[in-house]
Amino acid sequence: MANVKAYEGFIDKKYKPKKTDVIVQYRVKPSKGYTFRQVAEMTAGESSVGTWTEVSTMKPKIQKLAPKVFYLDKKNYRIRIAYPLKLFELGNLPEILSSIGGNIYGMKAAKELFWEDINIPKKMLESFKGPRFGMKGLRKYLGVWSRPLVGTIVKPKVGLNEHEHAIVAYDSWLGGCDVVKDDENLTSQDFNQFKKRFLLTIKKCKEAEKKTGEKKVYLVNCTAETQEMIKRIKFVEAHGGNYIMLDILTLGWAALQTARNITKLPIHAHRAGHAMFDRDAKFGMSMEVIAQFSRMIGVDTLHIGTAYGKMSGGKKEVLHIEKEIESQYTKKTKEYLSQKWWKVKPVFAVASGGVYPQLVPKIMKFMKKDVVIQAGGGVHGHPHGSVAGAKAMRQAVDASLKGVSLKKYSKDHKELAEALEKWG
Repeated sequence: MANVKAYEGFIDKKYKPKKTDVIVQYRVKPSKGYTFRQVAEMTAGESSVGTWTEVSTMKPKIQKLAPKVFYLDKKNYRIRIAYPLKLFELGNLPEILSSIGGNIYGMKAAKELFWEDINIPKKMLESFKGPRFGMKGLRKYLGVWSRPLVGTIVKPKVGLNEHEHAIVAYDSWLGGCDVVKDDENLTSQDFNQFKKRFLLTIKKCKEAEKKTGEKKVYLVNCTAETQEMIKRIKFVEAHGGNYIMLDILTLGWAALQTARNITKLPIHAHRAGHAMFDRDAKFGMSMEVIAQFSRMIGVDTLHIGTAYGKMSGGKKEVLHIEKEIESQYTKKTKEYLSQKWWKVKPVFAVASGGVYPQLVPKIMKFMKKDVVIQAGGGVHGHPHGSVAGAKAMRQAVDASLKGVSLKKYSKDHKELAEALEKWG
C-alpha cells in the first residue's frame, strides 16, 4: 500500500476556486484498503506536487502550487480539484495532459478513475488558437444558413482506387451533399495514393459546384507522421483544396496543434480511437473533455455521435457535448462544470455513425439545425446508388425543417421513398 500520509493536506472543502484555476472533475472509486478521501487526496497529489513519501526538497513555496480537492460527493464517487494555473505550461497541451491525466491512472489505490470534465480558465484558452473558421465561417463559405449541413463518407472505407473514389464523391455532391470526406483509415495506400486521390476528387468537387450551383467541400485525410502531414496539408493548399481532415487522437495533440498553426484551411476532427478513452465509464477520459481540448486547439468540425446510430453515446451525453462546443457558455450542473469560451469560436458538431434518412428527424429534433448530419452507408447503400442516396438525405432534412413526416414527404420524393422501403 502507498504511504497515504504523504498525500495528506490536499482536501480543503472551504476553498473557493479562483478564476485562474483549472478545475477538473473525476469519478474515482478506491481499491480495497483505501478510503474515498485518501484516493481523492492521492489523485490531487500525484497529478501535481505530491509523491509517495515525504521529501526534503519540498519547500514552502512549492506547497503554494498544491491543488485543492474542494468538492467530494461520496455517493457518486465524484471529486473536483482546483489546480493553480502556474502548474502548467500555457500553449502546451501535451504537458497539460501529462500533468492532469498522467500518473494517476496507474495508481493501485484507484479501483476506478474517470476524467469527466474540465473548466478551462481564460488565460489558458488564450494560449491556444481556437477554430479559424468555426460554425459561422463554414456556413458563410458554403452559403448555407438555415439548415443542417449534409455530409457523407466515401464507402467502402478502403479498397476503391483514386478514380473510383472521385466518382463516388462526385455522385454524392451531385445528389445534394455539402460535405464529402475520406474515412479514418484511408491515407495513402498503394491502391489509393494521397496526391492522386486528392487531385482527382477536388477536380470533381469543382465540377459538382458548377453543375449544382452550390459550394462543396472535400475533407481529405492528411493524417500521417508530423512532417509528412505538413507536406500533405501544404500540397492540398497549393492545389485548390478547401478542407483537411485529421484523425486527432491517433495523430496526437501536439501534431494537431502543429496542423492548426500551419494551415489556413478548416480542420475536420475525426475521433477515431475515442472509445479507448471514453467507452468504459470506470476508467478513462470522457468525450466531453476530448471535445473541449479539440475546440481549444482549433478544429472546425468534430464527430460527437448521434445517440441513435451504431456508435455508443447516449442522447444526454451527445446533447451536452454539442452545447459545449457550439455555445459560448455552458452552465454548471450536478454532472458538469461550467465553461465560458470567451472569444473562442464555436465548433460544428458532426452526427455520424450508422446514420440513414430515417434517423434525420430524430437527430434534428434534439440537435436542431446547427449540426452536420453525415451518412456513409446511409447514402451509398441506397438501392439506386450514391446520387439517389444523397438526394434522400437532403429530402429527409427538408421534410424535417418543414415539419412533415418522412412517410408523407416521400409520396412526392421517390429517392426518400426508396430509402424508407429499404431501411424500414
